Amino acid sequence: MARHGGRGWHRRVLAAAVGVTAAAAATSIWTAQANPVAGQHSSAHAGASNAGAKAPGGKPVSMDIAHASDRGALGVNITIDDGPDPTWTPQVLRVLRDNGVKATFCMVGTQAQAHPDLVKAVVAAGHRLCDHTVSHDTTMDTKSQAYQSQQILDAARMITQASGGVRPLYYRAPGGAFTPYSRHLAAAQGMRPLGWNVDSKDFERPGTNAVITTVKSEISNGPTVLFHDAGGDRSQTVAALREVLPWLKQQGYAFGFPVR
Repeated sequence: MARHGGRGWHRRVLAAAVGVTAAAAATSIWTAQANPVAGQHSSAHAGASNAGAKAPGGKPVSMDIAHASDRGALGVNITIDDGPDPTWTPQVLRVLRDNGVKATFCMVGTQAQAHPDLVKAVVAAGHRLCDHTVSHDTTMDTKSQAYQSQQILDAARMITQASGGVRPLYYRAPGGAFTPYSRHLAAAQGMRPLGWNVDSKDFERPGTNAVITTVKSEISNGPTVLFHDAGGDRSQTVAALREVLPWLKQQGYAFGFPVR
């Protein structure tokens, strides 16, 4: 999701993950050969021109930050961040089902670990999983490689275990805080770095109509749309999705997944 300062929710997630971080940091350091660029920050809309890292099994996955849809020029990728949440994820799943839409759920590791039934429900409905780190630290790009590795790899493990063995196919840095190292690491694990083109601003709860207006006015920017199913009251998100999804269909858009 986009960066926002002073979030109580972020502090609670970070506190919940401290134990995981401390226990795992010494054991989950990535040892593949990467060429870090110290202090480089990349926004969710930016992508380096590197490609060709290998996923497990040898299939190459690009390090470039994905924005395009596998449905082509009129494709739309619905992405849902920060869950799963026991109140809001089931409601989002219901709206997606009612509209015949598949989405990509960018899950926080501790949330997935706490709600494995919801992770399994997401997979069973045909949606895709995305690694959104252990503790949703939007300053990831200022931290050490060991810390980045722990956050990404431990979240992937948590999500995979919670899903019953289904691995995340994407990695979305919290707040778009990608680094060359984190993109290379994700790609080497078979997870395409994932950005966004349209931030619905639903996290700020500006009102349902404002969320709808933002999506309608900015969808021409590109296919990947950012929503949230956790981090607070997401009733505006659910209500906005009920209107936005049919509207996108009426405009001739087809729903797909981010390119791999």
